[in-house]
Amino acid sequence: EEIKPSVVFVDPPRKGCDKVFLETIVEMNINKVVYISCDPATLARDLKYLAPYYNIVSVTPFDMFPQTYHVESVVCLERS
Repeated sequence: EEIKPSVVFVDPPRKGCDKVFLETIVEMNINKVVYISCDPATLARDLKYLAPYYNIVSVTPFDMFPQTYHVESVVCLERS
C-alpha cells in the first residue's frame, strides 16, 4: 500500500533544500508544506521554485537570537 502524506515539514540547513528534494515534494502532490528556515535568502530561492505549485498562506518570523541578525521563519504553503 502506498503512503501519501498530506503535510510535509521541511527544516533544511542554511544552504536550503536541494532541487531534487523540492522536485519530489511537487511530484508527490503533497497538499501542505510547512517550511522552517534559518536563512531568508535560501528560503526565498526555494519558495520561488515552489511558487507555481503552492500558495503562501502565512509567513511568521521568530527572533530566537535577540541582538543578532539571525531570524527563523515558518512559512505555511498550500497546493494551488
